[in-house]
Amino acid sequence: MSALVVIPARYNSVRFPGKPLAIIAGKSMIRHVYERAKAASHIKEVFVATDDYRIYSAVEEFGGIACMTSDKHLSGTDRVAEALEKIDTLGYSLREEDVVINVQGDEPLIDPKLIDELALLMSQATMPMATFAKPIYKKMEIENPNVVKVVFDMQKDALYFSRSPIPFQRGDARYYKHIGIYGYRKGFLKKLTSLPQTPLEQSEQLEQLRAIENGYKIRIAITESETLGVDVPEDIERVEKWIKNSSL
Repeated sequence: MSALVVIPARYNSVRFPGKPLAIIAGKSMIRHVYERAKAASHIKEVFVATDDYRIYSAVEEFGGIACMTSDKHLSGTDRVAEALEKIDTLGYSLREEDVVINVQGDEPLIDPKLIDELALLMSQATMPMATFAKPIYKKMEIENPNVVKVVFDMQKDALYFSRSPIPFQRGDARYYKHIGIYGYRKGFLKKLTSLPQTPLEQSEQLEQLRAIENGYKIRIAITESETLGVDVPEDIERVEKWIKNSSL
């Protein structure tokens, strides 16, 4: 089984325009994500899929591989699917059962071990799609709509993802936040992105709900690895502080 990482990176984020090029501890955010993905051991190659030549040029300048995609995509998943067509022409074609790992372009602290763990999980089972969740220990995260929550069944297949607190806060309810990394079979990714956006996907603005609303399973792997995604400019300071403290 082969596995590639594709990092979708669009320029015109509503809450943070130009976010992939934001400088964090002396490097662009997209470079942080790319270098962490490259540090994974079970990955054949890493690509950035973007809709903007400024991002494309920045990736090329630091020695990464980028491909241009449409600026009409409604989700990162759709962008990754288009990028696979371009990647095929670069000599990195995958079989239908091979794995594509989507690492969000606003996760500059993504742990390379998570990428490896996801690649190995997908190699050992037949699920079409998988992702991570981490236990939530802080009430402020439960109530933060920028922290996506997930609930899953006894087999650890996702039941629902939401920006709202789920499940209902009663008794000893456990909460899990979604970590922004997905693994797909290439064939499933093509099928998923051929489907139109779904009502809950549009309401929550969560692309993974398209799979659930169409009856497909998403396997959840539990991790204790922490990530700090960047949603708004104010998040940059938190990430820089983490980088500084981790290097001490």
